[in-house]
Amino acid sequence: MATQTREPITQPRLGPVGWARWGWRTLTSMRTALFLLLLLSVGAVPGSIFPQRSIDAGRVADYLVTHQTTGPWLDRLGFFDVYSSVWFSAIYLLLVISLIGCIVPRSRLHWRTLRSTPPRAPRNLDRLDAYEVVEFAGEPAAALNAAREVLRRKRFRVASHDRHTVSAENGYLRETGNLVFHVGLCVVIVGVAIGHLFGWRGDVIVPDGGSFASTLSSYDTFLPGPLTNPENLPPFTVTLDSMEATFEEQAGGAQFGAPRSFSAKVTTTEAPGSPAQHEEISPNHPITLDGTDVYLLGNGYAPVVTVRDAAGAVVYQEATPFLAQDNTYTSVGAIKVGSARPKQLAFSGFFLPTAEPTDANGPVSIFPDLRNPELALSVWEGDLYAVGRPQSVYTLDTATLTQVTKADGTPLLIRLAPGQTYQLPGGRGSISFDSVDRFAGLSARVDPGKELTLVAALATILGLVASLLVRRRRVFVRVLPPAGLPTDASESGTSRTVVAIGGLARSSDPGLGALVTEIRDALSKGH
Repeated sequence: MATQTREPITQPRLGPVGWARWGWRTLTSMRTALFLLLLLSVGAVPGSIFPQRSIDAGRVADYLVTHQTTGPWLDRLGFFDVYSSVWFSAIYLLLVISLIGCIVPRSRLHWRTLRSTPPRAPRNLDRLDAYEVVEFAGEPAAALNAAREVLRRKRFRVASHDRHTVSAENGYLRETGNLVFHVGLCVVIVGVAIGHLFGWRGDVIVPDGGSFASTLSSYDTFLPGPLTNPENLPPFTVTLDSMEATFEEQAGGAQFGAPRSFSAKVTTTEAPGSPAQHEEISPNHPITLDGTDVYLLGNGYAPVVTVRDAAGAVVYQEATPFLAQDNTYTSVGAIKVGSARPKQLAFSGFFLPTAEPTDANGPVSIFPDLRNPELALSVWEGDLYAVGRPQSVYTLDTATLTQVTKADGTPLLIRLAPGQTYQLPGGRGSISFDSVDRFAGLSARVDPGKELTLVAALATILGLVASLLVRRRRVFVRVLPPAGLPTDASESGTSRTVVAIGGLARSSDPGLGALVTEIRDALSKGH
């Protein structure tokens, strides 16, 4: 007997069009969309772990100096510019494409579903998720009419495909909410992108009596969007008339020193020559100037310090902000005197609004308001800007500086109260603590996508709630003759009809059985 030779099985091969279709279907699947959403969340984690160049370039520079091996690699990978990096942008762009690819076909299918009628009743209703049988006192037609009325009162869409059945369906809002959720998610991403591309943010510290005009050079930090023109900012001005803060003064209580209110009283103009307006800014209550929201982000103290050289000439005199470190406003800061000669001078240390008098635990404040103000400073000299990288105004980079010492070689530490002056050793001049001003940290922001993002976010929440709470249900009613009796008669002469009710849920639905029971009870009562 001859042996038949089997031909090798040839697997189908995908050409360029086939691979493109496979790639598109994979990208637009719900599984891929969920994975990209998770990947976007994971990708945002480095932005909260590592310092970001757009927020604090000085901290990024310090990190690169401290971590000379890993720092450059992290910089190449964009870990210091996470939200503008190529890989992060690729993730959210793919997410938008994936969501749109999911939404469009599902929207078409949902539209067809909304326009169609409920399907025909299956032959065996007792095989459905919920099933009940009831005798109706009346003709089959009356039973079906009663079933239609009961189902319509329960907001079902009702249809009859023959004389013996009624089909009903509701819960279309579930899929509508699902689509609204996904559309809203896409619009949220678009709104955030619009705000990032066309918005900007500028932060500035303004002492009591100080003012600033909305120009690029006036802001301490300025973060423009890629499509923002920094030379075309709204020309408003803000003058800080007073920065007011109140704290809990009841000694011994758990809330002692807790903040009670912060408010900045300001005078504003929206454009040169426009009338001045007196306004008040407080947390969560910004003011709007020419489309720009101005927020009160922080406050603190700015000691007014005067530094003179050996000849008595003033080389530095201004209110220097110190940054609060705790609830009692123990504040750190740095005074950088770049015009001092022969070497540049710097002072680094603490400002204490209410200095602890015994100094048992070092320089600390025991209350946030001004009751016993004091400066505690160390002195440094050398080249302040030799490194040539960004520096924080609150800290001092001592890598190229030498600490000034006393005659015995111990570090020089200065404690000054308002009105006091200290003569620096070695003919370096003097430093005077003149007074204390408060400062307000103001932030001017323009975000053209915030309204769109807000509306989309609310729609996303509503859509999610609808998709989670609404149940998609189908109910079928069929009339049958009672066993052993004619369809239209009984012993009492009253027409009776057997009605079978079946319920089917598109997903897990614990309430389906109770719904079918309610319909049965309503039909048994004849209404």
